[in-house]
Amino acid sequence: MKYYCEITSWGDEALLFLENPETNFIIIFNDNAPAELASFSVLHTPANYNADPIVGDTMVVCEKAFTITAIGDEALDTLKEMGHCTLSFKGGAEAERPGCIMLQGDVPLTRDDVREGATIEVY
Repeated sequence: MKYYCEITSWGDEALLFLENPETNFIIIFNDNAPAELASFSVLHTPANYNADPIVGDTMVVCEKAFTITAIGDEALDTLKEMGHCTLSFKGGAEAERPGCIMLQGDVPLTRDDVREGATIEVY
């Protein structure tokens, strides 16, 4: 396992981007994120970060599997330092933003999937 953390909470606006097919992403942060960032983020325990995720790896988010299709230039640095990146579920060979990890899966992540104690893992 390259990466592992558990969701601890999320802000009031954190799942709005997930519900919109035009955006279809979540923003994650360690659970010590400042309040102004926590309001739109999914917060998690500090991660067990054993190796950098790469394109082609599998990321399991709340028990749903996705293939990593692209990684932005800043995503791995901020993921290591602050547990922060944007997880975009639209797939694609190019990251939408420097801090974005693009994911493609057969079954979409929904608001109901996100819950306390659910995990984010990379293999």
